[in-house]
Amino acid sequence: MAEHNGTASSGFSGFPAQVVAQWAASGVDLPALFSAGRLGERMGLTILEAAPERVVGTLPVEGNTQPYGLLHGGASAVLAETLGSIGAMLHGGPNKIAMGVDLNCTHHRAVRSGTVTGVATPAHTGRTSAVFEVVITDEAGKRVCTARLTCALRPAAQQGQQPQEGTGPAAGVTP
Repeated sequence: MAEHNGTASSGFSGFPAQVVAQWAASGVDLPALFSAGRLGERMGLTILEAAPERVVGTLPVEGNTQPYGLLHGGASAVLAETLGSIGAMLHGGPNKIAMGVDLNCTHHRAVRSGTVTGVATPAHTGRTSAVFEVVITDEAGKRVCTARLTCALRPAAQQGQQPQEGTGPAAGVTP
């Protein structure tokens, strides 16, 4: 599990107090819920800062390279989607879930070593969607990748209730 300042990413508690309180009022322990996920864990993704207005995370290049020894474009995409999804989740609040529906990444330069840092900021935040721009830079501050993630915001099913028709994982799937 990746660590930063002694705090494991899956136990991250660097959310602003008002955000934690908002989620707690709905019965959700946000720090316990939060995680970069198993993929993020395997890749060494670490979240440094998380608020609806800005999400920051890092990813080591080592272990996330393609055959030529360069940072894999898919690794940049994982970092971008994770950061943007967290921002959309925080924007939507505890009564909504954020689902990525579009991700595009433009890769500007190669990175062979070190750590890259991603910063996600909102380009649009609405009632049913959120769009985040993610800028990924190398240790010298040079832009490595620019990404944009669009998330749909859907009602969250309350504990013990079935999702509303057309909003669950099988929405739009015909048997």
